Amino acid sequence: MNPRENLLRAVRFEKPDYVPMVFHINAASWQHYPQAALQELMAAHPLLFPNFTPTRDKIIPDFSPVQRKDQPYTDPWGCMWRTLEDGITGTVTEHPLADWSAFENYKAPDPDKTDGLVPIDWESVAQQISQSKALGELVQTGLRHGHTFLQLCDIRGYQSLVFDMADEEPRLRKLIQMVEDFNLALVGKYVQLGAEWLSYPDDLGMQIGPMISPRHFKKYIKPSYQRLMRPALDAGGIVHMHSDGDIRLLVDDMLESGVQVINLQDLVNGTDWIAGRFAGKVCIDLDIDRQEITARGTPKDIDALIREEVEKLGRKEGGLMMIYGLYPGVPLENVKALMDAMEKYALYYV
Repeated sequence: MNPRENLLRAVRFEKPDYVPMVFHINAASWQHYPQAALQELMAAHPLLFPNFTPTRDKIIPDFSPVQRKDQPYTDPWGCMWRTLEDGITGTVTEHPLADWSAFENYKAPDPDKTDGLVPIDWESVAQQISQSKALGELVQTGLRHGHTFLQLCDIRGYQSLVFDMADEEPRLRKLIQMVEDFNLALVGKYVQLGAEWLSYPDDLGMQIGPMISPRHFKKYIKPSYQRLMRPALDAGGIVHMHSDGDIRLLVDDMLESGVQVINLQDLVNGTDWIAGRFAGKVCIDLDIDRQEITARGTPKDIDALIREEVEKLGRKEGGLMMIYGLYPGVPLENVKALMDAMEKYALYYV
């Protein structure tokens, strides 16, 4: 069974050969860890890195414009980004609509030229999709991270946006429509080019509770989500959504929007809660802890964590995927332990 078929079977509860596992190495990690050590670990874990070929050349990571230290970046929406460390996505420090007086002349970017964060070459995207299809790969695309709720926060500022919702600011509806129209144009292009899997990443949670009240989410954000996901669903595509943080109060509305694969964090939402709410019913793309056990626990703790999560959330029929994002600060012995555990328990139901 090839990776494409295995992934689709996991999503559709059709008995995949193994639990799909993704180990993402953040760009900053190539400056933090000895590169030879990272490459050695990657080469030793072919399930996680099936196409990796070690090199003696120094790996120079390609930082996004929002990940470059001492290089403030103004994105196409007019939001100013800054970061303190190369490779770590920064934060918006200047909001183009910090004052509503600027709204009269405010315009959305051109979806023919940008994805909302960086320039986009649609001819190159079309070529990449054609190549993926020719290789028998699953065509996975998606909107930029923070496409709707976080985009509104970046444009207005989080506190101002929350007050806008509470005050029922009439111009907010027009701004939401502007963001939605831009995003919908991108979705339409991806679907037209043959995307089979569309991701809609938008962080909604804090350490405890969501960043937006369930009432305001239902009123202001959910309708946009529904309209943005509809073209993918109508085309028979798979709708995947990522959100960091505690999103337990919002998940029902997220699923009603059309989400078929839910990517959420394990410990902040609670493995038992996730199991009770989703296991065997909706495909879980579990975001493995980066705050506690993998960063400060022992290799034994890490093995126990991954085993527990596969046991509680997985089924032989499928419905479970797992992903880990490596960032600087995790001991190398823990990195190895995590890779070992992910490869071992990917085969738990075989």
